[in-house]
Amino acid sequence: MIGWDMDFMFGNTILKEPNNGLKTKKKGKIKNPAVVGVVFQLDHCLDFTDSEYIDLLSSYYEQMKKDFIKTGQELPKNKNFSKDENNDLIIRELDCAVIEYLHQKIEEDINNSIKEKIPSKMKSFDTVRGIFTEGGPAFEGAGIQKKNHIQVCIRNLNCIKGFFIPRNNIT
Repeated sequence: MIGWDMDFMFGNTILKEPNNGLKTKKKGKIKNPAVVGVVFQLDHCLDFTDSEYIDLLSSYYEQMKKDFIKTGQELPKNKNFSKDENNDLIIRELDCAVIEYLHQKIEEDINNSIKEKIPSKMKSFDTVRGIFTEGGPAFEGAGIQKKNHIQVCIRNLNCIKGFFIPRNNIT
């Protein structure tokens, strides 16, 4: 994954909620939020809005679990953020580990195919897209959460077609 994934994730909402308690690692609270827009295409996407890819991820989880058992390691766990009263498990260490494991195993398969000079059945993913439901119900009895959002991780920088500074609405 590229280092921008967290920046893009926050960029979508930061102008609306600049003081929502998020802190950068080095500079403290964000005082002057800014957003850079990006034009991108998903290309070969590990798309968690599609059950085919959720099933694929589940199979890699099972494989990773077996590998961890063999080596005596404990699987990472998703955790709650200390201030999260909704128990959304937003520190997704397990989810991230499984996704990274999937990418690693696909790369290993591709590299082994190259060494053996045979075509690989696998292809690296260019992007990853997921839906995250967080923030507690939007209203009593709701299935819609207050902070539902979609995240896209761009793994292949060739998917980025351009950048722009979003303009203000014209009245």
